[in-house]
Amino acid sequence: MYHKLLCDATFWTFLFTIDQDLAETAQAKRCPACRGRLHCADFPRKPRGVRNLPDHYGWRLSFCCSRDGCRKRVTPPSARFLGRKVYLGAIVILVSAMRQGPSPRRVRELTDLFGASRETIYRWREFWNEHFPHSAFWKSARVRLVPVFTIREFPRSLLEAFVREGRERSGWSELLTFLSPISTAKGLAAKVFEHSQKSAEDVNRRF
Repeated sequence: MYHKLLCDATFWTFLFTIDQDLAETAQAKRCPACRGRLHCADFPRKPRGVRNLPDHYGWRLSFCCSRDGCRKRVTPPSARFLGRKVYLGAIVILVSAMRQGPSPRRVRELTDLFGASRETIYRWREFWNEHFPHSAFWKSARVRLVPVFTIREFPRSLLEAFVREGRERSGWSELLTFLSPISTAKGLAAKVFEHSQKSAEDVNRRF
């Protein structure tokens, strides 16, 4: 159920529209340092995990302050990327979650499908097991979800809470938007912001 949608090209286009919305919100707030206008300053990325991605997936939406003497870069949250990880965020979540599952055959299939090496998956598991649970982001976010669902292991518990049969697209959208603050420069030190809070509230209403 979890991985079928990730093979649909329209899903990745849909996630790009979410990133555009997050970017427009960030640009409207202007430069956080001097309140100057933000100009487009996208930078290249080479995302892995999915073949035949749209051309715009080669770029991370970003801005630069237009005021001389500031020029601060502002990179908004993203539903496509998970920080500096080269694999797309949805792939990092899915493969990490399925490594926790009971079926070695399914794990091998997913690994072959998305191309992540055993070493890469080990690093992802370390991220979810050692870093994510102790992060400032999760400490501020968990109060909006607990005790809505039982936390057994990351990221599988998050995946099961957000993504449910019959609403896979919206579930993935809410999960990736919820996690989008950790895609910024602050990373795991980021706090929950408006879009993430809305996603958490959507989950709460379903339980």
